[in-house]
Amino acid sequence: MTFNPLEQRGIPLDRQLRNWRELDVAPVDPDRCDPYTRCRIITMNGIEIEAVLFSHQMARHCPDQDVRRQLARTRYIEQQQQKVVNWLLPGVSSVLETTIAYEQVAVDLTAWVARMEPDPYLKQAYQFGVLEDFDHLYRYANLYEMIEHRKAEEIVQGLTEVMPGRPTPYHHRDAVDNVRDPYDRDRTDPLSKLHALTIMSAEQQTMNFYMNVGPQYMEPIARRLYQEIGLIEEEHVTHYESLVDPGETWWEQLVNHEYNECYLYYSFMEQEPDPRVKAIWELHLDMELEHLRLACDLMRRHDGRDPEQVVAPRLPDVLTFEPNKEYLRGLLDTQIDLTTLGAGYVREAHERFEAMQRAVNSDGKPPSELVMEQHQDMYGRDYRVESAGRPA
Repeated sequence: MTFNPLEQRGIPLDRQLRNWRELDVAPVDPDRCDPYTRCRIITMNGIEIEAVLFSHQMARHCPDQDVRRQLARTRYIEQQQQKVVNWLLPGVSSVLETTIAYEQVAVDLTAWVARMEPDPYLKQAYQFGVLEDFDHLYRYANLYEMIEHRKAEEIVQGLTEVMPGRPTPYHHRDAVDNVRDPYDRDRTDPLSKLHALTIMSAEQQTMNFYMNVGPQYMEPIARRLYQEIGLIEEEHVTHYESLVDPGETWWEQLVNHEYNECYLYYSFMEQEPDPRVKAIWELHLDMELEHLRLACDLMRRHDGRDPEQVVAPRLPDVLTFEPNKEYLRGLLDTQIDLTTLGAGYVREAHERFEAMQRAVNSDGKPPSELVMEQHQDMYGRDYRVESAGRPA
């Protein structure tokens, strides 16, 4: 690939504003769309939300009114992009169906990033986290069959297996043990920066989603499971955001955000089978190229550096949604019993871990265990999708 977004000119910002008709996109058909099309939609929604939230935070710390106005202009367009992307999701899907799709994103996106990550420490962080998302998918799939009497295989369609990962009750760790060591902004591979920003954004979106949709359920077991996994998503966001070097300047972070959007829209445009959705990825890429150009200008003016010093001269190989069954099974065989201690990983249940377990589970079993017990009582089995056969 030779696509260099730093050399491309996109749509001028004053031509990017869209009217209501243009924003009113028809949703994808949940019964006919490629499951990975839905995954790409969910991923890009998380990326756009992070872009908007970061822009707001930057504006709140910036005394320059001209810069704040520039951020506001670009941010409004990012908000329009987010509305188009998220509104591609079908309204007929239940919250649990969307939840299972969110967890499919978490599993296959994080697994792919783990496979491609060049830094061993960062790779381990993604390998650790994906086994927890894998178990969340399993727990929600069992809840789905219990309260909606449908099967998650209709959503994942054989691309992602549904089976136990690292058991969800063991995800509850002392908060200090969720903070990882950051990469070094001056030494790390530019691809590592994109990976960290992408996974952080995806997990942040999931955390926010569960925070808001959990209490919409009437069933007590559903409310409890969303509460438990929602707290684990807080741990995951802490886990991933701590990988980013806090020494990056605001201008550097702005360029990284815009560059990452270009990377992902380009990646998804290259692999999208739905021509209508592909056209949206292409349009948004053309918009983001201009956002990146403006961010680079701000960096040169206020940071005194060229963007080539912090981002790759050309886009990495495209980020790909694809099955990761064999890779995940390998991780299950070798890493299922890991937990964190400080910024590292251990296999023993250390004192802080055990204290946290006693504190959160002091009044009975956690919801993730109760879901499995209730499902077993109803069906005499748990629910799984094991296309490669039951592990030995």
